[in-house]
Amino acid sequence: MRRVEITETALRDAHQSLIATRMKIEEILPIVEKLDNIGYHSLEMWGGATFDSCLRFLNEDPWERLRKIRSKAKKTRLQMLLRGQNILGYKHYADDVVEYFVQKSISNGIDIIRIFDALNDPRNIETAIKACKKEGGHAQGAVCYTISPVHDLQHFINDAKKLVEMGSDSICIKDMAGLMLPYEAYELVKGLKEYIKVPIQLHTHYTSGVASMTYLKGIEAGADIVDCAISPLSMGTSQPPTEPLVATLKGTQYDTGLDLPLLSDIAAYFRPLREEYLRSGLMDAKVTGVDVNALMYQVPGGMLSNLVSQLKEAGKSDMFNEVLNEIPRVRKDFGYPPLVTPSSQIVGTQALLNVLSGERYKMVPNESKALVKGEYGKTPAPIPDEILKLILNDEKPITQRPADFIAPELDKIRGEIKEFIEQDEDVLSYALFPPVAKKYFEYRQAKKYGIDSELVDYKNMTHPV
Repeated sequence: MRRVEITETALRDAHQSLIATRMKIEEILPIVEKLDNIGYHSLEMWGGATFDSCLRFLNEDPWERLRKIRSKAKKTRLQMLLRGQNILGYKHYADDVVEYFVQKSISNGIDIIRIFDALNDPRNIETAIKACKKEGGHAQGAVCYTISPVHDLQHFINDAKKLVEMGSDSICIKDMAGLMLPYEAYELVKGLKEYIKVPIQLHTHYTSGVASMTYLKGIEAGADIVDCAISPLSMGTSQPPTEPLVATLKGTQYDTGLDLPLLSDIAAYFRPLREEYLRSGLMDAKVTGVDVNALMYQVPGGMLSNLVSQLKEAGKSDMFNEVLNEIPRVRKDFGYPPLVTPSSQIVGTQALLNVLSGERYKMVPNESKALVKGEYGKTPAPIPDEILKLILNDEKPITQRPADFIAPELDKIRGEIKEFIEQDEDVLSYALFPPVAKKYFEYRQAKKYGIDSELVDYKNMTHPV
């Protein structure tokens, strides 16, 4: 019998995907002890956009959120998502910031760190893996799944092997756009199992409607762990629901051993919260269904909706199909990056500008130039010489690891915010999101001294992620 384990995503990716990461700590804490008693492989509850959202919209200290959940979760491993050298932000940070962030994450209660890079460039993951291992954490190296002429089975196997060689304790296949079809999952997991001895975890989204079937075939091929969300926070742009998979595997060689009545109690807690999110508008009904366009265009649902919004603002909604057709052309020109933050935004914006301006690469944002230059890392395929010349002119692309060009930052950052520091971790909050963190620190000081401070109306704000 080979028990399959489940990572529960309700406290992070599920609400990030469905309600723009707006779940508050007072909504989380009452259910943590019950979640802790289920027997999950782990609770994914931190990282991703939670850090930004806590500071920006909820007036919460993300570090205090972690500590409070840890105080109630005595048995289950806590897991976070880290964007490699990007940490939880949208640019590369110096190695000293990455190392200190990992150290503080683990000392505050994180057990497992899932580490990925948008380009699958292992050089952008290595520092975080080493730091995690040094602190005694479980380093899970993640390979971003995508579809392109260069992303075949052997490509993903090679990426995963590199992460294991760097010290990864497990490997996650991270299908952020819900593109992985069931039989492709079977072949990929089977192939990985031939070369890799560490556990394999599958992560996908229900966006295209195939995710539960993908998990089932992945499990049959040997996947050890899958990411699920309790049913009220599942499906749509979130993960497959936990309970149906547990029921499906019950009594088979893959039986999870989880108790359906206990899971039903968890679902009963989240059901009224879901209804409230729908009433308030935090959860848009559009993100709860199936979007087959994700399979047709191989574009994440969030990227599609963002393009629709941008075209409406420009009064050019009729150009939607032109932009969709331009996206794969730009992606090819840019070396076939996986479409995940930040590369999805870069490719989408460039495609939009190419169509609106009527001339390809007449307008090139700094982010596009940085991607082509190599400032985000090495792209999966080489960028054609004519694109390098068109975008960089006579500038030479970078071939070194991008973080090699970033000087140590921690001491400088401490000096900038010394009047606000109340805990060691504050320097990291400011390093990642300077204006946002400073605003939160000012709010915290005002609250501490009983000064009236205008609270953020989180229900009426939109998230940048």
